[in-house]
Amino acid sequence: METISGIEIFPVISLIIFFTFFVGLLFWVVKTKKSYINHVENLPLED
Repeated sequence: METISGIEIFPVISLIIFFTFFVGLLFWVVKTKKSYINHVENLPLED
């Protein structure tokens, strides 16, 4: 891996992407209305 120029940036980019994704997902979960969650969880039971 020492022969590939610039390879050390890829783990940092991956960490930033995944961290941003999970922080965004956590933010969405906290901000989502309870009525929307109840509606979505009952969708499989509706006929």
